Amino acid sequence: MRIAMLSTARFRTFITLLIISRSAVSGALAAAPADAERMQMRKDYAAAQKALKENRLQAYKQLLPKLQNYPLLPYLEYDELTRRLSSLPKADVARFFETYPRSYLSDRLAHRWLRTLAEKNKWEDYRHFYQPHLGSDPELACHFLNARLQTGDKTAFTDVPALWNVDRSQSKACDPVFARWIAAGGLVPELLWERHYKTLVKGERTLANYISRQMAEPQRALAKLLQDVDSNPKLLSQRTRFSSQSPEMRQIILHGIQKLARSDAMAALELWRGYDAQQLFAHDDRREVQYTLASRLMRQQHPEAAEQLLASMPEVTRADLSEWLIRDALRKQDWEKAYEWLARLPVESQNTERWIYWRARLMEELAIKEADGRTPHDFYTSIAATRSFYGFLAADKLGFDYGLVDKPMTIPEELMTVVEHSQGVQRAREFFILGQISAANREWYHTTRNMSTEEVVAAGRLAHRWGWHRHGIQAMIDAQHWDDLQVRFPLAYQQQLAQAAKTTSINPLFLYAIARQESAFREDARSPVGAMGLMQLMPATAREMAKRSGMSFQPQDLLKPEKNIALGSRYLNELLNQFNGNRILAAAAYNAGPSRVKRWLSKDDAKLPYDVWIETIPFQETRGYVQNVLSFSVIYAYRTGAKQPVVTREEAASSL
Repeated sequence: MRIAMLSTARFRTFITLLIISRSAVSGALAAAPADAERMQMRKDYAAAQKALKENRLQAYKQLLPKLQNYPLLPYLEYDELTRRLSSLPKADVARFFETYPRSYLSDRLAHRWLRTLAEKNKWEDYRHFYQPHLGSDPELACHFLNARLQTGDKTAFTDVPALWNVDRSQSKACDPVFARWIAAGGLVPELLWERHYKTLVKGERTLANYISRQMAEPQRALAKLLQDVDSNPKLLSQRTRFSSQSPEMRQIILHGIQKLARSDAMAALELWRGYDAQQLFAHDDRREVQYTLASRLMRQQHPEAAEQLLASMPEVTRADLSEWLIRDALRKQDWEKAYEWLARLPVESQNTERWIYWRARLMEELAIKEADGRTPHDFYTSIAATRSFYGFLAADKLGFDYGLVDKPMTIPEELMTVVEHSQGVQRAREFFILGQISAANREWYHTTRNMSTEEVVAAGRLAHRWGWHRHGIQAMIDAQHWDDLQVRFPLAYQQQLAQAAKTTSINPLFLYAIARQESAFREDARSPVGAMGLMQLMPATAREMAKRSGMSFQPQDLLKPEKNIALGSRYLNELLNQFNGNRILAAAAYNAGPSRVKRWLSKDDAKLPYDVWIETIPFQETRGYVQNVLSFSVIYAYRTGAKQPVVTREEAASSL
């Protein structure tokens, strides 16, 4: 997690370096190529790429001098250098690392270079070029341990267990290291059991069997019993087979209970009661199994059993379980039980805006005038100035204006200049201009992840200025700087959204909020399920909207902002018509589908107040989606100088 600001010492160092280099930066700015020059560089770059691909090295070398100031020059140098890694050009590789330190291409080259050195058994060189941040690649990490052993460093054995004791098969590069470590007596029974359990839980049964064959009796028999229980957890009903007292047996029982709970939580609960009385489980293990059972009981529609189990525990530290029971009580409009479970939430959860609102709301329903020396009015007041869904609801309760804090961080102009002209940002920008979005994203993410908080905010401002809104928004999230509303809530695609609002009569603030929530204005966004574009439309839905509207349509049209917004707004308009203009229901339907929303609406006479209905939406994603869209509408009203309540009078008066 990044700190909020640069440390004083670091900032002074930065300013000193900046003063020293300011004349150089100014010179670079003065020498920045004009548009015509940059266009010619792009043509020369494409020609150099083609020459290199066709192995016309003379033509390639003739073009290089023209590209010395072109941001993507490193990509040509990388391609040329990787073609001859097998000849071990150590000096050229070192020069590349020095020229482009910690860049995306340097990391990529490091992986290829180190593998080449390992293939050629150049272990001294491997140790020289290896960097700790590359240890996230197990193959490179194993080669590094091998390099240490090959060059006489026997202390490498102490780092082997962390690589061996994982829940999957490791790279073949690890085999020589593991063999020497095992021969030296490093593989002890405790490690064998730990890895066998990990692999079985992960579902790697073949690997688990292989590990168990390396065990001696009686450990091997216990491993076989664990495998049997993993395959058929109902074996735990044969109590005599599991009566011995040992850490391994307790782990077998715990695993079986948790595995059975996935399919039959009530049966697992019954078995647990018997084994809990028989075995001496550690406190943390008992609590984890009880949490698993409670969670599965809730999912399998046994709320009373889950409530009874959790009520028997002295404290419940898993907020999500208590929250589930609060929502179950709210759905039943059992205000007293909801209030009781809210009081059992962990303190840090009770102090969030969500549960402060609901504490006040439940006190009103139960006619509780005061709790902990505070009235419902006091609780509402404590959150009414916050820029959030619950803050807006509390403000409406009290008749207060919304708290819309908008305080952009002050970034020195010198820092903005340095970030803008940093190599990685320049490469990302050039790829973005060229329409090579994937390459632009790679450079951007790799560059910004190594930045300070101030630098990330500066980068976000630049992305916003360039119309690269998704990265501007993400930068503020990464920096945890929530109060720059201009960047976080950009007025993007104004013409297209205004036209869509005019065509459909949808409030443009609602359209802005949907687009912001769906894609953060990333026009090439694609979801895992196939939704595409700014408003994340499924192709089938878009095709139907196009057909009804007399519009031509191809799936790739969804990546065009004007077409995506036109079709998405028509779909949203249909949902608003289905749900009598209620934005709460339309937003929920846009996310989860209209058929689900109709199932969620109360069928009996006990209709739910709008805030209870939102809070008890069964899908957590949809619950957050609706709250965000309603809140974003308020923020976009502020951004455009309009007024918009978080919930309209008609929506607030409706029972759902």
